[in-house]
Amino acid sequence: MAAMTPTAPDVTPEPGTRTADRPATRVRPRRRPRAWRGLVLGLGGAYFLVPLVASFVFTVHTPGQGVSFEAYTALLAADGFTESLLLSLGLAAATIALALLLAVPALVAVRLGAPRLRPVVEVMCTLPLVVPPIALVTGISTVLRWGPDHLSRTPLYQTFLAVQNEDFPVVLVLAYTVMALPFVYRSLDAGLRAVDVPTLVEAARNCGASWPHVLLRVILPNLRSSLAGAAFLTLALVLGEFTIASLLGFRPFAVWIVSISGAQARMSVAVSLLSLLVTWALLLVLSRAGTAQTGTPGAPRTSRKES
Repeated sequence: MAAMTPTAPDVTPEPGTRTADRPATRVRPRRRPRAWRGLVLGLGGAYFLVPLVASFVFTVHTPGQGVSFEAYTALLAADGFTESLLLSLGLAAATIALALLLAVPALVAVRLGAPRLRPVVEVMCTLPLVVPPIALVTGISTVLRWGPDHLSRTPLYQTFLAVQNEDFPVVLVLAYTVMALPFVYRSLDAGLRAVDVPTLVEAARNCGASWPHVLLRVILPNLRSSLAGAAFLTLALVLGEFTIASLLGFRPFAVWIVSISGAQARMSVAVSLLSLLVTWALLLVLSRAGTAQTGTPGAPRTSRKES
C-alpha cells in the first residue's frame, strides 16, 4: 500500500518565493510593564518629591497671610549668601582638580608598571571611609595649633598661616581631597578596568608619542565617563560637607545655611532647595560632559568638500 500511495514531488522553492506550507514566523508580543514596577517607581518618586514639595510649601505659604515668595526674593540680598556659595564652588573646583591630579597618574602607573601594588593603593585610597570626619578634623586642628608654636622661627610658619586664609582656606581643600579619595578611586578604577590601557599606551609609544601626550590625548579621553563620575561625587561631597568646615571656623555654603536657620527658618529652607537645584544642575552638566559623543579613535575623518 505504501508503494502505491502517490507522493508529492519534492519541489524546492526558489529564493524570494513564499510557499503556502511554510510556517509563518511568529512575532512575540512585547511584554507590558508589570504593575509592581510602576508601583515601585511611584513610591521612589514620592519618597524624593514629597519632602521637596512640603519644603517648598513651607517657604511660600504663611498661615493667615497667604502665599508669598519673600523667602526667595530676599536671598540675593542676604548677608553672606553670594560669598559662601562662591567659596564652596571654588573649594569644589580645587578639590576636584587636586584629587584627579593625585589619583589618575598613580592608578595609571600602578596598572602599567606595578599591578601587585594595586591592593596597597586600594587600601590607602579607601582608608578615609573608616575614619570619621570628627576624628579627621581633630587631627587637623591639633596640627594647626602645634605648627605655629614650634615653627615660629622657620619659613613654614607663614605656610601654616596661608593655608588658614579665610578668603580661600586651603586646609579645607586638603581635607576634602582626603575624604573624596575613596569615591575618586572607585570611579577611576572601574574606568581603567574597562579600557585596555597597556595596549593603548604601547600603540601610542610605538607611534612616537611622549608620556604626557599619551596621558592627555590617549588615556584621559577613554576615561571621560569615569572622570565625570569622580567629579560628580566630589562636587556633591564638598557642597554638602558641614562638620570639618564648622569645627575649623570657616563659613562655606553648608555652614552658612545652618547659621541662618535659627533666625530665618523659611529662608534657610529656601536656600536648601535652591542649593539642591544648583547641585543637580552642576551634576547634570558633569554627566553631560562625561557622556558626550566623540569621534571614534582611528576612524577616518570625512571632509565637507568632495575631491
